[in-house]
Amino acid sequence: MSLRVAVQMDPLESINISGDSTFAIMLGAQQRGHTLYHYLAEDLTWQDGRLYAGAHEVTVQPVAGAHFKRGEFVILDLGRDVDVVLMRQDPPFDLGYITATHLLERIKDETLVVNDPTAVRNSPEKVWVLDFARFMPPTMVTRSIGAAREFLKTHGDIVVKPLHGFAGGSVFRIGADGRNLASLMELFNRTYREPHVVQKFLPEISEGDKRIVIVDGEVAGAVNRVPGAGEIRSNLAVGGKGQKTELTAEELEICAVLGPELKRRGLLFVGIDVIGGKWLTEINVTSPTGIVAIDKFNGTDTPARIWDAIEARLEARRSA
Repeated sequence: MSLRVAVQMDPLESINISGDSTFAIMLGAQQRGHTLYHYLAEDLTWQDGRLYAGAHEVTVQPVAGAHFKRGEFVILDLGRDVDVVLMRQDPPFDLGYITATHLLERIKDETLVVNDPTAVRNSPEKVWVLDFARFMPPTMVTRSIGAAREFLKTHGDIVVKPLHGFAGGSVFRIGADGRNLASLMELFNRTYREPHVVQKFLPEISEGDKRIVIVDGEVAGAVNRVPGAGEIRSNLAVGGKGQKTELTAEELEICAVLGPELKRRGLLFVGIDVIGGKWLTEINVTSPTGIVAIDKFNGTDTPARIWDAIEARLEARRSA
């Protein structure tokens, strides 16, 4: 099955191919003989009932500094000219991102969009996870300085982070003395219109934050991300170090609960974050990462697994 695949992502010039999950997925597509097109979310145009994207056909190779070759500019009718759209641009999950989901939603009966744009829009990573609060550490979502102070009084050591933050950005730890809590909340309230996440600090973070990748409802692998010296953030993008890992019984339970719902929503490629072997903190559906490190440690081929799932979904749609 040879497919035409449009990849909505950030500029190819800016990616780090040694760890970029989208690039790995593109390489996997190319190995199967699929044709790749690249465009930015800002290149979408809706007119007369059709959704278009100004794109370039691209070829990719795992050579740093020469990792892609751009072909001629084309205007794609995303509902008619391609089989799959991969929505893989990085957050922030802002109005531009949300608008792209609204536009892509209009073609999903013609073209398979991965992940499903409606589900992405309705599943913000630090909000949808609240549906599974029984697996989470004590958590508050608030703009109230008073509420945050009471939460700190109860739990003694907390973390404050933006509700729509990403890649470990702007995550702060506040100790029991509460020093700087009010100032930090004031700063967040000026910077963000939405509320913020206030969460009990988990000392187990020193042992790592596990990224578990779920493909079409099934666990595909995991990597443990250990914070660097003097850090509480374990994201690989901010200096965390990846380690080979196995899943605990509690993590397997979390995945068993989440898997069917992810599959039902059309969230085909998802990364969840778990601390201490049992505390679920995020469900990443916008542009999850981690598959390069997972495959390196486990000798697996997660891009192939993703393309198997995509091709199976396409076959099911065509047979329906």
